[in-house]
This record gives sequence, C-alpha cells and structure tokens, in this order.
Amino acid sequence: MLIIGGSSGIGLALATQLLEKKESVWVASRRAPEIAVQHIPLDITQPIGNALDTLPEVLHGVVYCPGTINLKPFHRITEEEFLQDFQVNVLGAVRVLQYVLPRLRKAEGASVVLFSTVAASLGMNFHSSIAMAKSAVEGLTKSLAAEWASHNIRINAIAPSLTDTPLASKLLTNDEKREAAGKRHPLGRIGKATEVAHVASFLLSEDTAWITGQIIGVDGGMGTLKP
Repeated sequence: MLIIGGSSGIGLALATQLLEKKESVWVASRRAPEIAVQHIPLDITQPIGNALDTLPEVLHGVVYCPGTINLKPFHRITEEEFLQDFQVNVLGAVRVLQYVLPRLRKAEGASVVLFSTVAASLGMNFHSSIAMAKSAVEGLTKSLAAEWASHNIRINAIAPSLTDTPLASKLLTNDEKREAAGKRHPLGRIGKATEVAHVASFLLSEDTAWITGQIIGVDGGMGTLKP
C-alpha cells in the first residue's frame, strides 16, 4: 500500500492501522513518519521524476492524503493561493495516479482512496478555495472510477468534516474553539484521525470490492443532517 502524505494526521493513523494488519506500507511525504514504514521523500507540488521508482512493481492500494485549509473571505484570497490549493489537492493526486497506474493494473484488483471535504457539497463561509479544489477531486474520483473500472481499479473519496489533525490545529487553538466546532456537528464533536483512517482502510480492503465511484461522508452528520 502506498500512502501519499502519511507522516501526520489521517495519513499517519492509516499507516499505523495498516501495519497492524501486517500490510506492506510505503509512505511518500516530505517528512519521514515516526513509525516503521518504508519512506520515500516526495514533494507533491513538484514533478515526480524518478522519486517513486523504488516502489514495488505491483500496488494494491494508493491513498492520497495531502490537503490544505485556507479559510478566508473570497475577496481576500489571491490567485496564487487558489492555485496553491489546486496544486496540493488536485494536481498532486493527478501526478501520483498517472505514475502508479501501471503498478495498479498489475494488481488485477486495486483500490484508490482520495480525500474531499464536506465543504464541497455543503456551502460554508470562507471555504471557496478549498471547496473548489476538493470539488475537482470529487469529479476526478467519479471520472477515473468509470475509466479504470475495466482495469478492476476502484476509486472512492472520503469527505470528512473538521478532524483533529495537525492541519486543523489553527482552528482548534483552545477549548472554546474546540467546543464551538463540535457543536456544529449533529454528533456534537469533531472527528478523530483514527476514525477517518478506519474508513480509508475499509475502502482499501477486499470487503469493499463492489464499491467504486463513491463520495463517502465521514463528518459527524454535518453534510446531511440538521437536528
């Protein structure tokens, strides 16, 4: 299994869970995770070149975890910031998936997991840039799921709400902010990285061999419920 961006947050939680299942795990990221995985230095905003050449010839699963949280009023977001969000969330995934396709095809049954956000379907203040980028991820998920079905490669995306990760730490700087964020969710709290990672692990498994092209909300009910 290959995890892009597995040095912290959901990616690290997933890598830990997969190791517990005795899976072979490669993590490609700028920083090496503090667990016993095979690490490949990678900056997904740059061309891949030969950075991933050391991967095995057959890959059964790929998870693309990098994301951004750039929450500002629309009129204050620069064109450069819009492009940066698109670069990290979308084009990085495109580069990786184009590179690993031959390895996924050789598996004769592989799974790809991408990450969207609840904000792609639920209009939220100050989320225009990330919502645009993650909406593109959802389009990519469905299009590639159709295109790669003939290769028996499944592609699904997880759309979390606010999750307790280093990336979200700027939004959760004290107990008051954490409590207020929790109250916005029907289940009354924010998510845990391990909870989202469990869903990714499930989508990688053969138990989901009949699931593809889906956007799966892991959001405490925020995307569909109004208590």
